[in-house]
Amino acid sequence: MTVGLGTVLREWGRIGCVGFGGPPAHIALLRKLCVDDRKWMDAQEFEDAIAACNLLPGPASTQLAIFTAWRVRGRAGAVVGGLAFILPGLLAILILAMLFLGNPPLWVEAAGAGAGAAVAAVAVQAGWSLLGPGWHRAPSRRRWLVYLLLGAAGAATIGPWLVLLLIACGVAEAVFQRMPVTRPPLSALPLIASAGLAGSVAWVALKVGALSYGGGFVIIPLMQADAVDHYHWMTDPEFLNAVALGQITPGPVVHTVAVVGYAAAGLAGGLLAATVAFGPSFAFILLGAHRFDQLRANQRVRAFLDGAGPGAIGAILGSAVPLTLALTEAWQLAVLAGALVLMLALRRGPVLTLLSAAAAGVVVVLLGGPLP
Repeated sequence: MTVGLGTVLREWGRIGCVGFGGPPAHIALLRKLCVDDRKWMDAQEFEDAIAACNLLPGPASTQLAIFTAWRVRGRAGAVVGGLAFILPGLLAILILAMLFLGNPPLWVEAAGAGAGAAVAAVAVQAGWSLLGPGWHRAPSRRRWLVYLLLGAAGAATIGPWLVLLLIACGVAEAVFQRMPVTRPPLSALPLIASAGLAGSVAWVALKVGALSYGGGFVIIPLMQADAVDHYHWMTDPEFLNAVALGQITPGPVVHTVAVVGYAAAGLAGGLLAATVAFGPSFAFILLGAHRFDQLRANQRVRAFLDGAGPGAIGAILGSAVPLTLALTEAWQLAVLAGALVLMLALRRGPVLTLLSAAAAGVVVVLLGGPLP
């Protein structure tokens, strides 16, 4: 089977343009393309690819897009397909960042305040959707629950140290399963401070791209602690806007880091943050895709993920706490409550929910409500 790079560019670029709704939408679109329509992969191979990508830190759906492109066209395909998947959403979010983080008109500020108020609901729904599958796969449900609660508490309280807590959960489970413990890949990255603004942006982006398990929302508390509390590049309302923008644009949640980089150092900062954040995903696939079957079969890796996985789910749920605490107006709490009803009771998606919340914010502010 030989697939031209032009085909990879076109098909993965199309998914990058229409992939609203986060990882579930990305996975469905990639499966339709590679398994159902083009028959480039069989169903079992595609499911194995999903499982292998979920064993890696970083944005799993992005890694799946890069892996499937690698599968049909090798390393050149992985580069072309990965970039085609990432760049449409990156371009969209940087344009929106210029609008929302500059000197926006009143209605834009109001829309941002409304959408930002609903972000915590999106986090809750994302974590909730993972509870059932994780619970059923748990080798020990008692330990699984402990790791879940630790992850939730960590996301709500310790911000940038959350990654170390997830590593500790993974190591603890490996010990409980009586497996030889090797250092996980994360620990090879030294936890050191970077000098200079560009170094700081790159360091934050590196943590986002290389030190996250379980999806984009795991790194929200980490980004918030760095961008708002430590470096003061953004205010809490601006950070909520950034997360909302990452949800309403196509592509992965990790695009949010580009808005953080933009707030810190303008367009160059946004591009630097995106480049560093997505670099590990390309490296994992380009250097290790041929070893994915071995990775999946490695019992030490699986034991580590049995602990880190539920910790990551808890962290997604716990990220709703600092996101909610960042809200400053009573009407934003009402918008959050409505968003929870839309997502959990009525099962609406994040894009519709955030757009509805943005519209509510515009209405409230135009009627005289205060901006945060």
